[in-house]
Amino acid sequence: MLLNVNELRRLSDLHPKPRGIQFQYGTAGFRTVASILDSTLFRVGVLAALRSKRLDGKTIGVMVTASHNPEADNGVKLVDPRGEMLENAWESHATTLANAPNTSAFIEAVENLIKVTKIDLNKPSRVVYARDTRPSGASLVRALGDGLQAIGAEPRDAGITTTPVLHYLVRAVNTKGTKDEYGPDSEEGYVTKLTTAFKKLVAGKPAIPPLVVDCANGVGALALQKFIPALGTSLTLLPVNDAISTPGALNNTCGADYVKTQQRLPPSLESHLRPGQRACSFDGDADRLMYFYLDERGRFRMLDGDKIASLVAAFIVELVKSAGLEDKIKVGVVQTAYANGASTKYLSERLPVKCVPTGVKHLHHAAEHYDVGVYFEANGHGTVLFCPETQQALREHQPAIPAQLTALTHLLNLNDLINQTVGDATSDMLLVEVVLAHKSYSGVEWDSLYVDLPNRLVKVKVANRNVFKTEDAERRLTSPPMLQAKIDDLVRKYEDGRSFVRPSGTEDVVRVYAEARAKSQADDLALRVAGLVYDEVGGDPTLRPREFL
Repeated sequence: MLLNVNELRRLSDLHPKPRGIQFQYGTAGFRTVASILDSTLFRVGVLAALRSKRLDGKTIGVMVTASHNPEADNGVKLVDPRGEMLENAWESHATTLANAPNTSAFIEAVENLIKVTKIDLNKPSRVVYARDTRPSGASLVRALGDGLQAIGAEPRDAGITTTPVLHYLVRAVNTKGTKDEYGPDSEEGYVTKLTTAFKKLVAGKPAIPPLVVDCANGVGALALQKFIPALGTSLTLLPVNDAISTPGALNNTCGADYVKTQQRLPPSLESHLRPGQRACSFDGDADRLMYFYLDERGRFRMLDGDKIASLVAAFIVELVKSAGLEDKIKVGVVQTAYANGASTKYLSERLPVKCVPTGVKHLHHAAEHYDVGVYFEANGHGTVLFCPETQQALREHQPAIPAQLTALTHLLNLNDLINQTVGDATSDMLLVEVVLAHKSYSGVEWDSLYVDLPNRLVKVKVANRNVFKTEDAERRLTSPPMLQAKIDDLVRKYEDGRSFVRPSGTEDVVRVYAEARAKSQADDLALRVAGLVYDEVGGDPTLRPREFL
């Protein structure tokens, strides 16, 4: 079979690349203003179809979303056969195809990709795709469809759904009928799998108080409407911010990113939350989760990804021990440099903790090296991975006493409750509720496991972010020379001080993170380090931004 160049050319001409714009495939795929993404979606369709052929017809996933970004943005990312992120080497292929300046150059790039990666065009091609609720999604999906058609892929439209559901579907389709079957390959099957496991895990526990859920006016609102009847009386969910058809509402002063960055209650929840009542927020595509509550004085208290990781990891360690499996199953946690130092200390006293560079792909890959790997970014994106050997050990273990059988059963049900393909706000929410029910914790008791160190994040605009190089999981600078030594000198002056500098992956800014025993000290340290960065890259000290002085 030969590449149908004429058809590829005809369809490519319908989706010309905008001039003067460069696209970069990163951790979140391609993401930018929706109005310039038409050509990129077409080309991603071509790439996804070819990726499937390269993998002997395994189904590849494509998700059209911009997650927590404003409504005017959109994006697209590819999902590999086990529901994981696209293989690293193919990220560069995606970038190359997206930036071909015209149709002829694009076809040449496609032909080169086929040659370099040794794609057999006679192999079948299967792609499942979905989108979130953004108004731009419909037209972008049509462009994607043209790309799939150009290569002759067999498409499957999963409709409007969450990013985690798309990841789940990819693994479910590819494992169907095998010993590793992940679950029914439908959204209904996903809901049934999670809710069945949840009900088993909370059976016999005291009634769980109702949970307020901020849906960020996004696709998570649609997901909850399917979970509410399936959960029945086992958990009452109270969705707010579910205006998915209101223009401009998506992620607007609500959602997980708003809660994390503003560290305050979304204004729309002020009339819904009472002191002591817990609540949570999804982001726009429902792959991030933030918890929070109001204390007895009505003050906002945030329970972020670090708090979730600490709660969940400690619970799983207890279950493994209670099941009599502590010698066979080792639980570990993966964090990034942005994890609060207090959480790292709390976890390190209980189980192994590894720090990796920022980005979900780094966390996910590191977590795969543990028997049970727990990872959550502070922003609320994360999950738990049970390696294949662990899953087999759980199935084969013979408990010696009833207490071991109970703990083993809980671990098996957790394995079904957790979406192990990607961070999943709905699955993670149910996981948190299970732990709280088992521990009889309120938000207050959960929050008191450890006290976060005050922290501050500052951005410094620079002419060229590439002059900043890091090591030690991005916690230390190797370039510019001597800057790290100056930062170290500053940090030593603050109680429990810690600070690091890392370049953005998408824009010419440098991010400065700092924490210390007191809020005023964390603020002061962050701004002083930001001042060092500003001076180092040639900024005029007399023109320093006021906050860095």
